[in-house]
Amino acid sequence: MGVLRLLAAPIGRIIRFPPFQLLVVVVIILFLQAADDKSIAGQAFNILDRLVDASVRLSSGLFQVKSFTKSGLTAGLMIGYVYLVCLFILLILRLLLRGVVDFVGWSNLFYLRNSIARERGIAAYRAWVPLERIRPASIPQQNWEEAFAWPANDKPPYPPLGQRIARGVISYLLVILAVLFLLQVFTPFPVLAWLLKLLGSA
Repeated sequence: MGVLRLLAAPIGRIIRFPPFQLLVVVVIILFLQAADDKSIAGQAFNILDRLVDASVRLSSGLFQVKSFTKSGLTAGLMIGYVYLVCLFILLILRLLLRGVVDFVGWSNLFYLRNSIARERGIAAYRAWVPLERIRPASIPQQNWEEAFAWPANDKPPYPPLGQRIARGVISYLLVILAVLFLLQVFTPFPVLAWLLKLLGSA
């Protein structure tokens, strides 16, 4: 496992490199565009093209869209939509891979349970060390861990998933509203007015 992780590290750095991601997205768009209209790739590009066209027409109702702005919006929206789809696919693949590794470790398939447990034990220890550094000497380690790391009732020391999702959505909305307000006040782009106009037309 350690050797595989060592070999995969350079590949992971390349994949996370933003210009490489942009290049992959552009290649995917060109591949979809060059595909036959009757193929799955061609039909996917037609759906993407209609979605981008609808988004550009929606934007033209908010502000004036001329030839340069239209071409920029078309390219940017097409890249953005494909990038979001790729992120979603990668998320699904990551969850599936994690599930497969969990199953392999649980069932000891290919006798990899010890290797997987060793790797995860190292990761858990590295995550635990910063918590242990601030533990006062007067508090026993077991009590410290039960209070902040692994409670005695085996319940995680963080809020439920629904509550965390709600907090994340609210925080993102607040940040987006703050950015829109700053754009409205300090730039020539009346973003909030466009948004209110869009909501009024809907």
